[in-house]
Amino acid sequence: MHIRPARKSEALQIAELINLAMLEITYQFIGEENVDKANEFLAHFIAQENNQYSYENIYIAEEDGLILGQISMYDGGKLKELRQPIWDKIKVDRGIDYWSEDETQAGEIYIDTFAVSPLTQGKGIGKQLLQYAIDDIVMKQHKVLGLLVDNDNPDAKRLYERIGFKVVNEVNIFGKNMEHLQYA
Repeated sequence: MHIRPARKSEALQIAELINLAMLEITYQFIGEENVDKANEFLAHFIAQENNQYSYENIYIAEEDGLILGQISMYDGGKLKELRQPIWDKIKVDRGIDYWSEDETQAGEIYIDTFAVSPLTQGKGIGKQLLQYAIDDIVMKQHKVLGLLVDNDNPDAKRLYERIGFKVVNEVNIFGKNMEHLQYA
């Protein structure tokens, strides 16, 4: 297995993985519970530049040509500009001004999405993706790495804390109570 930058051409495969982690949120974006439309919505942005879901921000774990997992990260200080294309599309598609709380801020590289294929869960791929992010962002670039974990997912929180993430605060976003963790 190796980890590499994502490609535009992988947008739909990556969207399916991302929606493993955030399908409820994507449903809020599109205004209906339709997994195919949710995947198409994210794939649209993954294939584009300069937005929070862009392939430019995604790394994938791959083995024998198969995408096993993905991790999406960007500068938290750029959240507003990276998320604006999403809000603009929601306005065009649904005629509403969509808004949500900020999930990150300046001073951290934010892990926006992180997911492993159900076919390969439990094989350490997620841990390798996280370690890749830590090695690149914290160890090489000397920056803070941040993420949110749902309070309903204590297993994920334990994994993050075992690796070295620390809780810095709690947030309520997209109608969910979450903890903001950082690795410095």
